[in-house]
Parts: sequence; C-alpha cells; structure tokens
Amino acid sequence: MPLIAETAVSGTAYSFDMLFSYAVPEKLKADIACGCRVLVPFGKGNKRRIGVVMKLSEGDKKGLKSLVSLVDAEPVISEELLRLALYIREHTFCTYFDAVKAMLPPAMSVSAKETFRLVKNFTDISSLSNEAAEFLEILSGTAGSKELNELIEKHIIDKGRHLPDELCDAGALDSDNVFRQAVGDAAVRMVRLTEKYMSAPEGFELTPKQKKVADFLEEFGSAAVREAAYMCGVTEAVVKRLCANGAAEEYEAEVLRRVEGDTDEKRSPQDIVLSDEQQKAHDTVLAQLFERKPAVFLLHGVTGSGKTSVFEKLIDDTVKMGRQAMLLIPEIGLTPQILKRFRSLFGERVAVIHSGLSLGQRLDEYKRIKRGDADIVIGTRSAVFAPLSDIGLIIIDEEGERSYKSDSSPRYSTHDIAKQRCAYHKSALLLASATPSIESYYLAERGVYKLLEMKERYQNSPLPEVSIIDMNLEREAGNRTEFSRRLAEEISLNLKNGEQSILLLNRRGYHTIISCCDCYQPVYCPNCSVPLTYHKKNNKLMCHYCGYVSDPVEECPSCGSKHLKNMGFGTQKLEEELSTFFPTARILRMDADTTFSRYSYEKSFRDFREGKYDIMIGTQMIGKGLDFPDVTLVGVLSVDKALYAGDFRSYERTFSLITQVVGRGGRGERKGRAILQTFIPEHYIMNLAAAQDYKGFYNEEIAIRRAMIFPPLCDMCIFCFAGGEDFSVKVGADAVLGLMNCKLRELQPKTPVRVLGPVRCSYGRINGKYRYRIIMKCKNNAEMRDYISGVLTESAKLKEMKGIALYADMNGDVGV
Repeated sequence: MPLIAETAVSGTAYSFDMLFSYAVPEKLKADIACGCRVLVPFGKGNKRRIGVVMKLSEGDKKGLKSLVSLVDAEPVISEELLRLALYIREHTFCTYFDAVKAMLPPAMSVSAKETFRLVKNFTDISSLSNEAAEFLEILSGTAGSKELNELIEKHIIDKGRHLPDELCDAGALDSDNVFRQAVGDAAVRMVRLTEKYMSAPEGFELTPKQKKVADFLEEFGSAAVREAAYMCGVTEAVVKRLCANGAAEEYEAEVLRRVEGDTDEKRSPQDIVLSDEQQKAHDTVLAQLFERKPAVFLLHGVTGSGKTSVFEKLIDDTVKMGRQAMLLIPEIGLTPQILKRFRSLFGERVAVIHSGLSLGQRLDEYKRIKRGDADIVIGTRSAVFAPLSDIGLIIIDEEGERSYKSDSSPRYSTHDIAKQRCAYHKSALLLASATPSIESYYLAERGVYKLLEMKERYQNSPLPEVSIIDMNLEREAGNRTEFSRRLAEEISLNLKNGEQSILLLNRRGYHTIISCCDCYQPVYCPNCSVPLTYHKKNNKLMCHYCGYVSDPVEECPSCGSKHLKNMGFGTQKLEEELSTFFPTARILRMDADTTFSRYSYEKSFRDFREGKYDIMIGTQMIGKGLDFPDVTLVGVLSVDKALYAGDFRSYERTFSLITQVVGRGGRGERKGRAILQTFIPEHYIMNLAAAQDYKGFYNEEIAIRRAMIFPPLCDMCIFCFAGGEDFSVKVGADAVLGLMNCKLRELQPKTPVRVLGPVRCSYGRINGKYRYRIIMKCKNNAEMRDYISGVLTESAKLKEMKGIALYADMNGDVGV
C-alpha cells in the first residue's frame, strides 16, 4: 500500500497553511519516520522546500507529488514535541513549520542547494518532447558546471521545473540536493583590520564613515560588528562595506570556549539545610513527584526567602528517581550565577540553553540532552523545548516576568508549553516568585494551582527598611539633582563603611529626549513614532526600537527652531553625576549598552560580588534574582513613568520591579535599607511595594481587573496590523473589523465577546511601519480559537489588506 507523508512545509503563509500530503517513494520507505525533515516540491513551479513529516499513513497516492529526498537519517523531533507543535499552531496562530522550528536550535536549520549535471552517454532523444530536446541542446552548449546550473536555475525561476524534471526523468540530467546546516555560526560576529590594510592603509579608498571604523579598529584591535557600528555611530552596513573593500575582515569568535559555569567548589545536596517553611514547601511538591500525576504549584516566597535552595533539593530528588528536571529563568544575565550553583552540585549533568551562547554551543548542549548525557536543563524561555524524554519536574522562577511570553511567531506562553509537557510526562510544574503574576495568583486562589507560601527570609534576616522620598519637596528645597539629600547621605555612609549599593534607573542612555523650546516637540526617530535617546558615550541620538543613529541635531525637525533642550535622565548621565558627587566611588553601569556585545554579564556581576565595585547602577536587568550579600543600600530613582505605560499590566510591572529590586538589599549579615524616590509618594503602588505587601497589591489589582473585565477575568486577543502607509493600514483594520463582526453574528458564540478598536498602537510607527490594533476580549476556548483562525485566513483575501501584515496574539502586550 502506498505510504503518504503529511508534511509541514517551510515558507507558507498562515492563510494557506496546512499539512500537505506527499507520496513516499519506495527508496525512502525504509528510512522515513515522523519528525524527519524532508525536501519537497511545492507550488506550481515545484520549487524545492524543506518540510517536516508530521504524520505517516497508508492511502491512495493518485495526484500526489512525491518527496524528493530525506534530510535527516533519524527524527529530529520526538512524538511528544510533534504533538506539542499541533498545540502551538492552534493556540498561537502560526504555521505548522514555525511551530516545529521553534523547538530546534537555530544551528539545526538547513538550506537545500540543488545541483545539476548532464549525463554524458544519453542518446534517447526521441523520448523527449520537442521543448525538452531544444532545452537539452542549449544546456549541452554551456561552458561548464557553473554556467549549466545558473541557466537551469534561471529557467526554473522564470518558467518552472517542467523541462528540468522531464530531462531528469528521462535520464538526460542528474540532480543532487546538498543540505547545508547552519552549525558553527557563532552568536558574535567580530571584525578586525586585514594585514594588507595594516601594512599599506594609503592603498585603500575609504569613505569618511569607513575611515572612522578603521581608526576605531586600529585603536582597539577587534570588536563585535555590532559594537564597532555603535561606537562609531554608523550602521552595520558600513562595517560590511569596509570588509568588502578588503580593509577589514569578519570572523567568528567563540564567545565562551565552553558553556560558562565552571566551579572549583563542589557541594553535596546533603549539605543543603532547609528552614521549616522551605521544608514544608519541598515536601508538598515531593509527595506529588512520587504520585507521578501532573499538578501545578505556585510558590509565593518573599525576596530572600531561599527559593533556590528548595529548587536544588527538589531537582536532586527528581534525578534520584531517575527522571529529568528543568529550571527556567527570565534573564540571560542570571544564567551564570544559577549555573555555577547547580554545576557545583550536579557537575556535567547540567545543560544550559539560552540565546547568549554561540550556535555551535547551543547545538552541542541540545545533543547532550538528547543523548541523555545531561538530565538537568537550565535556561531562558526557549529551554522549555529541550529534548528531555522523561521530565519529572519543571520549575519556572520569577514566573511573573513578561519575558516568558514570546513576542514573535510563534507567540507562545512558556507557562502553557510547560503545562502541556507536564501533562504528557505526568510531572509537577512549580511556578515561583516574590511577585507572582495576577493570573497565576488568581488561579492559586481558586484552587486550580496549589499555593505554597514562604513568608520569612532565610535565617530570618529582616527585609530592608524602606523610606519613600517625595521628590516634589526636594525640588521645592532647591535640590535639582536626581539624588534626594537622604539618598546622597546613605550612599556616603555606605562608601565610608565599605558596603555596596545598587541604584535602579529604568532608562538607558544619557538624556532621555531632546525637545524643542518653541513647538514643544521632541526629536523623533524618522522610522518610528518614538523620541530619540541621546547617548553621550558616542555622542549620538539613537532609537532603541529600530537602531536608527544620527548626530545630535542643531535645529528642530518640526519647526526649524534652534532652541533645543535636553530633558530626562538616563543611566549614562547618572553614572557621570555619581562620579562627580563621589569621585572615589568605583561605579559599575549595567544596561543594554554596556552588556550587549561584551557578554560581560557574568564578569561584571562576579566583579561586583567580589567587591571590585562600590555602586552598581542599571536598568531592570539588575533587579531580578541576583544575590549580593554585601549590598546594604538599594535606591530606586524613577519608576513613576512606568505606572502610566498605557498597558493594564503597568501597575503589576511597577510593583514587581520595586519589590524585586528592594529585595536585593540586606541579604547578608547586615541589615538593608532602601530609598524609593517618587513624585507621587501617595500612590498606593509605592506604599504596598515598600511594605512588600503582595497580598494587599493583589486585592487592589484584582478589583480593578474585575471592574474593567481584564485578564484573568477574561482572555484578550490582540490583532496587530502593520504596513507602509498610515491610511491603508487603518482601512485594512476597518475591513477586518467588519469581517470580525459579520463572522460573530454568524457564530453566535457561547461565551461573551467584546471587540474594541481599531486604534493606533501606543507606538504608532516602528521601523517605518504604521501600526494599528484591534483588541478582542473573549474566552480562550476551541470555539474562539477556530473563529480567530478563520478571521486571519479570510482577511488575507480582502482587497483592503493587500500589502498589510496581520497577526493575532492571545494575551499579548497591549501597551506597545
């Protein structure tokens, strides 16, 4: 009986995506399996595309095209993950292939290159059609392999595969498919000057921008491509042209010779001593592990309550049972610290997956996990797809962080994927945080999750004493600096006592914006509806959304006025002012500008822990999960703006950020203090965060969400539109709204639905694309998912949607 392969094909649009059926040739029957990648002919021109076999069945192959060849000798995706891919497609409205691709390390992506050669002894010309015979004669006159392949490739693009395929079938042409895997492309592309340029620079004609990059490389030897572009205030294209010119060359840098986290210290799980509260939480989850039934726990523990020790014990218990464990964390910056802890306990049994590793390293870690050499996986969001075969426990630390929700296709929630995997493996999912998401705590209150609480800090070290400083009074008293007098005194005291301080300011750059004194307009990015940020280090205006860079402007682009003023305060300016106030202080700045290409999270945090710096300043990346015993002072300089971010989650994020960063202090033997500076001291968020009163915050927040009907009281699907012209995007969004209302009238859904919009997104233009959104409050059930899928498919046929991109994001961010 003929074998049929139902295949997820790459490069399809959601509007016509499905599993495409192909006949399996006899020669491939013995080797093909579900989860293998294959090469398939696709579309009218039979263009070769990569696909993944999702299902195999016996059936009639009449009218079906045949698979061309197998890419993999064995499946790259397990049966469990294939089932998960179907779940992801249904819940995130992506294509089948995108769902599968998300599960594989980037280094495993393959491209196919087809090569042809003429068969020398072919004589059966009479079997060919006239067209094919003429084409063969043209091919026979080519000068060599390169010309032959270029001619056939051009013919396939212009006229399709009909004639090349006829010649192959008749035996006049041979065709081979070469698969190239992206292994070895390092995460960091470095650039350096060539020896030829170094010995005779005068022999090169460089543009002024290229000369700037060359001078920079001459001084520093080498740099990441991205770093060189940033420091010279040019685009990466300038660096590439310098390489094309022969003056510089790109090369791959092994960011880390092996995955970081080595430790000389060896610990035993038996040495971990748990407090009564920790033991109680541990024992409850352990009982569930023995039962081998899926369950979700929410561990709500105050900052410093020792959640990591509970994780270590539970992971030890899990691997002793012969099962595997996974620990997910929200930020790459936390990985080295966590990895070091777990490697000291479990050695090489720990694998790590995150985007800061080179492609080769990620591939090697993936192979170690698949082979069974590692049974503990630590990583960020994508690690949830690690190819473990017998998961006993998944832990999601700092579970309320939004980084666990993917904002590009497939737009999955890590929590949902973890629940699916735990259901399949009959294992426990442990969500943990000092500030759980409102959704998780709501489910715990209703008994869907089992709530575990740790209300005391480990070894009873007290929470920092928090002072809220009214910055309005500081301004009235003539203090125009960003430091209240109280914060300046406390920093002085810490420096005198040899204790460390952390200052959080959630804005990188120098001045936040440059504004016109006449028309009051800020200087906007030409590609985005976002003001540019001034960066003093390279004396440039930069857009943090699309990467646009320009020199500081002399006049207002809106009205031509030369009266411009710098407004706002970023981490670069804070560093400069701190150095002025405290000239002897050793200051470490941690934000995306200082860490993006130097991979210095680990080194900087280690240096700070070892006492090489007195003060660490940074954005929200320093507020989460880090443990510095010598930090006794935490200052929060400005989070007021975050409260009004235009998203219903802005209160939750602000409360979480303040609570987390305040919790960094007083973790050692000395008591901690925290200073919270604000222009709205009476706001209940400030007071509840200062008191670390999560329950009080939750009660306030859930009341607002209930009144306004926001998640978790409903689900919210965001339909996002983007295109090159503002008016056409609005027209397209209106047309889709009409389609949605029409389909809703037909459907008469069983659960209430409310459609809002279309409205312009908070940032109405990003990277040259105008953006609108429609928000739909609904219930995330099969009926509504089917409806959303129908809207996406049918909207592609609307003439108003020509040239406009649309995607749907269930419970995604509203305020972007």
